[in-house]
Amino acid sequence: MGSKILRLPIIFQMIALLFIVLYHSEVRADTNVPPDFGAKGALQDSSITLEEALTYAIQDEYLAQARYDAIIAKFGSKRPFTNIKSAEQRHISALLTLFKKYNVKVPVDNAKQYSKEPGSLKEAFQAGVEGEVDNIAMYNKLGSLPNLPQDVKAVMKQLGDASQNHLAAFKRGLSQYQ
Repeated sequence: MGSKILRLPIIFQMIALLFIVLYHSEVRADTNVPPDFGAKGALQDSSITLEEALTYAIQDEYLAQARYDAIIAKFGSKRPFTNIKSAEQRHISALLTLFKKYNVKVPVDNAKQYSKEPGSLKEAFQAGVEGEVDNIAMYNKLGSLPNLPQDVKAVMKQLGDASQNHLAAFKRGLSQYQ
């Protein structure tokens, strides 16, 4: 009888551990960016409309904001993250002007669910580099689409050029850890 009582807590511990692992896996799955979201979506899409171009662009800016919010929440107000977060807000404002001009519905900002907290500043800089590489590729693609109005192409080029500066800042930060 005594041995059954001792096994019971171990069984509960194993069940609890299983639930923790399953829950953690579920939470981790939510941080994966869907393939049709932001830069990843734009880069795989073979026929992009004006509405889709604007949506992909703002989703990617939302994703960058969420990434920097998580970094700042964990590590405090560190440069270049705070500066680039402000720049991303200006990118969003430029895109919102185009949404309004072309009467396109602005998507809900749900990017926070796809952003995960980095484990270290090195990981934060690496995420910044990867995010900007995708962002630049997206803006290069969107800026070259023949079906987009000229002012939209100009904004896409301007935002892509600004992202080059962000990429350089993140690469400098990452080099401290190499």
